[in-house]
Amino acid sequence: MQTRKYPNLLLTLLSLPLLVSAITLSSPPPLNSLIPSDALALLAFKASSDLDNKLNFSLKNSFHYCQWYGVKCAEGKVIRLVLEGLGLRGTFEEKTLTRLDQLRVLSLQSNSLSGPIPDFSKLLNLKTLFLDHNSFEGNFPNSIFSLHRIRTLDLSNNNLSGKIPTQLAALDRLYYLRLERNQFNGTIPPLNQSTLRIFNVSENNLFGAVPATPLFLGFDTSAFSGNPALCGEVIHKQCQSHSAFFASSLIPPPPRGGEEMEGILLPPPSPKKKPKRTAVVIGFSVGVLLVIGFLLGVSLSIKKMQNHKPLQLQTSDSLDRIHQTEPTGTDNDNALFLDGPLSIPAETKAGKMQVGKSGSLVFCAGEPQIYTVEQLMRASAEMLGRGTMGTSYKAVLDNQLIVGVKRLDAGKISPAMTRDGFQMHLETVGNLRHPNLVPLRAYFQAKEERLLVYDYQPNGSLFSLIHGTRSTRAKPLHWTSCLKIAEDVAQGLAHIHQSPARLVHGNIKSSNVLLGPDFEACLTDYCLTPLLNDSSESYDSDSSGYAAPETRKSTRERLTTKSDVFSFGMLLLEILTGRSPLQLPSVQVTDLASWALSSARDEQGNEQNRLAMLLDIATGCIRSSPEQRPTTWQVLKMIQEVKESQVEDNAEIS
Repeated sequence: MQTRKYPNLLLTLLSLPLLVSAITLSSPPPLNSLIPSDALALLAFKASSDLDNKLNFSLKNSFHYCQWYGVKCAEGKVIRLVLEGLGLRGTFEEKTLTRLDQLRVLSLQSNSLSGPIPDFSKLLNLKTLFLDHNSFEGNFPNSIFSLHRIRTLDLSNNNLSGKIPTQLAALDRLYYLRLERNQFNGTIPPLNQSTLRIFNVSENNLFGAVPATPLFLGFDTSAFSGNPALCGEVIHKQCQSHSAFFASSLIPPPPRGGEEMEGILLPPPSPKKKPKRTAVVIGFSVGVLLVIGFLLGVSLSIKKMQNHKPLQLQTSDSLDRIHQTEPTGTDNDNALFLDGPLSIPAETKAGKMQVGKSGSLVFCAGEPQIYTVEQLMRASAEMLGRGTMGTSYKAVLDNQLIVGVKRLDAGKISPAMTRDGFQMHLETVGNLRHPNLVPLRAYFQAKEERLLVYDYQPNGSLFSLIHGTRSTRAKPLHWTSCLKIAEDVAQGLAHIHQSPARLVHGNIKSSNVLLGPDFEACLTDYCLTPLLNDSSESYDSDSSGYAAPETRKSTRERLTTKSDVFSFGMLLLEILTGRSPLQLPSVQVTDLASWALSSARDEQGNEQNRLAMLLDIATGCIRSSPEQRPTTWQVLKMIQEVKESQVEDNAEIS
């Protein structure tokens, strides 16, 4: 058999690697190399900072990244990213958002991000940075000092520590700086930028004298509060001199009797009996006065307690007797109506209930059980007023903890609402956590008695701020305060609407907006309308002006996120004009904006324009057709755009 020869076989085999390389080079590049760099940066951020998959960023629609939630682009580059109050959980890693080289505005406030703050030095165009209300740790990010265009910086409500750097004084465009509620220590640097208008370093561990710069002398002392070791002219607290302390360590103690000093034998000091006797007499007299004062105080306290009437929380059989003794009021009243122990009797007879067997205090969202139902019932209580769902109280427990208690009106609760159904709904509502929502901490139910326990808000309601109370007059709100309140309420409402349970507030009004410790606006009484019976109205006579047209005849079934948006629009008009919804004229929506603008305070220039922008938002929310109203997220975005324009105008340097 003749053997065939393949002279080119070896050459072919040797050429295979080159052929493979050629084929590889001629094939399309990998998908990642085609995706825009800004989209990759956003996807990288989602991978590390969105462990619960809240964001709609995905590789499939990466070529449409400018349409992703919170993203705003110009010429294909991300210039604005606002992801607020979304419950983002994870860390903010390097080489994610820090690659967005055209970014102007970045806001990640009100999430649950942790770890250190990354290096921002490459974001040279950044003007606005909100990282507040997270759990960031570590020192102040020094990369901030590379951002020479930065105007707004908010790192408040985190776990940052270390010193506040003196290099902050070099940021000569800084308009807004908030560092409160962290763990910063050391002294405050002597900032004196003429551009800085908003500043707060309260609730830290700062010490020493506050620099008496013209800038700091112009701020209210509340900007420095919560730092007990601070002193100086700015906060009207004299700094204690330590010269005597140091002198005592340098001067030797006087020699004892018989000691030799520089070769001289000193005699022992003679006893001074008279001053000693005088001191004993003075000490005895002071002690007697203290005892007398103590006894008088105890006597007055006992007499006061005897004069207070106990506030009995009973079942519906005995409600009428209580209501006959209580003065009428609404949620708008902040007066003290009744003092006394907040107690539920232990008997089960005559319509009363047994707390130990038929009910218990249930804490929401894994809250620690820091008090018992017995302690709550023993608390002294002040009745704050009545609203759509029931009566509100301020309760002071024996450990001095202050809580807000709402006692639901048993007559308005649906008979179909079972014990398990009530618990299931309250567990859902109790899981809502946001800085602009008054958190539901616990609830109690036993037969027909149902109590809701909230954080107590010390600064009253928005209604009282706008319209005044029995003891205070109404104060006109500057439009910047209107903007802040509007954004706070929209933030809280958006958080409710983005809940997986598809919740709605259902009862938005100015008396259901409370002011927290920092005068932040917080929604309360949210998501309670599903508990109502079919005959109960979600809006009482005082709040009917907030009701959307589609809810005025049949309320509970037609409450939607769009009806909440209508109520928010009416609330915004109330904030801007100082008029309650029932005082607003019955005119067409198209005419209402011009009327509201003419009735609002006299503003000038850009402030007049921004006031008109807020009024446009309000009138867009109160359109008669729900389909024509914006979503809550759209409302929030519009308000934030007004806020951004305000910051940029005020901080602009020619």
